[in-house]
Amino acid sequence: MSQTPEMKSRIAAILRSTSGNFLEQFDFFLFGFYAGPISKAFSPPGDEYTALMLTFTTFWLGALMRPFGAIVLGAYLDKIGRRKGLIVTLAIMAMGTIAIAFSPAYATIGLAAPIIVLIGRLLQGFSAGVEIGGVSIYLFEIATPGKKGFYTAFQSASQQVAIFVAAVIGYTLNLSLSSSQIAEWGWRIPFFIGCLIVPFIFVIRRSLEETPEFLAQKKRPTAREVFASMAQNWETVFLGMNLVAFTTVMFYFITVYTPTFGKNVLKLSDGDSLFVTVCVAVTNFIWLPLGGALSDRIGRKPVLLGAALVGLVTAYPALTWLVDDPSLGKMLFVELLLSFYYGIYNGAMVVALSEIVPTHVRATGFSLAYSLATALFGTFTPLASTFLIKGTGNQASPGFWLMFAAYCSIMATAAFYRIKPAAAAATA
Repeated sequence: MSQTPEMKSRIAAILRSTSGNFLEQFDFFLFGFYAGPISKAFSPPGDEYTALMLTFTTFWLGALMRPFGAIVLGAYLDKIGRRKGLIVTLAIMAMGTIAIAFSPAYATIGLAAPIIVLIGRLLQGFSAGVEIGGVSIYLFEIATPGKKGFYTAFQSASQQVAIFVAAVIGYTLNLSLSSSQIAEWGWRIPFFIGCLIVPFIFVIRRSLEETPEFLAQKKRPTAREVFASMAQNWETVFLGMNLVAFTTVMFYFITVYTPTFGKNVLKLSDGDSLFVTVCVAVTNFIWLPLGGALSDRIGRKPVLLGAALVGLVTAYPALTWLVDDPSLGKMLFVELLLSFYYGIYNGAMVVALSEIVPTHVRATGFSLAYSLATALFGTFTPLASTFLIKGTGNQASPGFWLMFAAYCSIMATAAFYRIKPAAAAATA
């Protein structure tokens, strides 16, 4: 069946809006995968564990900028428009990417090196604070009635394309360069590629059209009104943050932390870890729109509770089974199982969060809740996992962190549908 002009227009809008998501997740994954070489390049010589912890701390500190970006840039999107706001976030993100890619090493400029990298991460985190929220709201507002879950899920699906491309580049580098070459300079190549992608994404995003729903708003809030609304709706933001907890922790575990977990903990090769990551990106891309479509059909609440409950019960036993006798096959099975939980849950969660936040501050409310969850749960995952394994001696201990995130999301889902009966009736 041939596509109608309207369908082609919507597909084009999805591709244009999610292009920045691609760049954001591309860089985030690279920072996690090359955490070892980055820690050696930008940290003072010393203990390898300490250097790795410092790198993951830098990764996390960048995420702490997300809530500030969500408030400042979110207010801009709610006042000026989705299109202009998404162009600004892309520009800020590009500056952070360039700073990390071209920063000299510690051996060359000393302490200035980690400071430059930290500034780059802070810029990336500031822009990412509203990038995901802005794209999600854009897709939510252009979606056809009855298919909002399916459309909005492509925000997260676009990130999986970035993970896939980054993992393939990493795998190719492993085949082409020696371990010492990658550690010394080869890890920069994917970041340079990210810089080359930036102009292309700018051209794509500039062709975005504003959403009809935003244009139809007769009154648009000022920054002061946005901040006041966030204070008045603190309970919604708090519940939204916990609603996102499970999905963001699961995502960073099965993508950003997987290469480090596979190599440093399970003692598998870089090639094995990258192969698993590629497979995870593919299955994530499949499960996300299916989760969104399923929530369109049976409701958000049963999908959210079902996926989080299964994750709560099985995460730690699955990791225990994996670390007892690590192998590529077992790691692939466990990661794909977690991928299923993540994809189905996230497909329903993104549209549910879009429906929870007040309409007039939708971009800010969504971005603030999502960025708080990413900062306090998601990007903290590599750091928490490394700390738990080191502190307990239990290689399966990251499973406790996954269980905690699942518990937070279950409680948030139950609380939301209990105290917001009107919204629940519309979305369940």
